[in-house]
Formats: sequence, structure tokens, C-alpha cells
Amino acid sequence: EVQLVESGGGLVQAGGSLSLSCATSGFTFDDYTIGWFRQVPGKEREGVGYISGSGRTSIAESMKDRFTISSDNAKNTAYLQMNNLKLEDTAVYYCAAAQWATLDQRVYDYWGQGTQVTVSS
Repeated sequence: EVQLVESGGGLVQAGGSLSLSCATSGFTFDDYTIGWFRQVPGKEREGVGYISGSGRTSIAESMKDRFTISSDNAKNTAYLQMNNLKLEDTAVYYCAAAQWATLDQRVYDYWGQGTQVTVSS
């Protein structure tokens, strides 16, 4: 059974940092790209970035100066480090797995349940 489980969300003040984890199981981690997405209620889900099985990363332009993505293939886990958080970063953050290195959500086969990140002033 494929599972992706996000953790690390919570409440943080603006300017602070959070690190999210995406623990996976049930598929060959090295063969998949792990993408991070976020969604605010009432808005479309947007791509944050991804890390491929070979470690290549890509971050959305609006976030690349504050967010980084990494992974530990031995632990089948990907991470999203978020620094200098802003109020507008408040959202539910999801990780997902795809066999293509892209932020096109349509190709992501497996999704986690999401973790809430709330940034306060």
C-alpha cells in the first residue's frame, strides 16, 4: 500500500521557519519525484516545488528565495524547509509522488493527507 504522510505543520509567526517532512512507503522512492503543493480554502492548489529521484530540485519562482526541498533516500523521506514565512504562506501543504519531474499536478499518482501551516502576525 502506497502511503505519503506529511508532518511538521503548525503555527508559526511571520518571519519564522518550519520544516515539513513527507514520509513515504509502498513504492520505490528513487524512481519517483516528490512534489510539494499547497492549498488555501477556496483557491486552487498550487505547486511549491519538487525533488526528483536523482535529487534535482525545482522551486516555484515566488518561493525559491525562501523555500528549499531535500530528501533522504535511505529514509524514503522528502523535506520542505520554509524560511522567512509570510502570512500568505498559510495553507494546507501536501506532498505527492509522480514518475515525472514536473509540477503538473495531473501526473501525480499518490498524495498525502496534508498538513496545516498557519503563519500569524
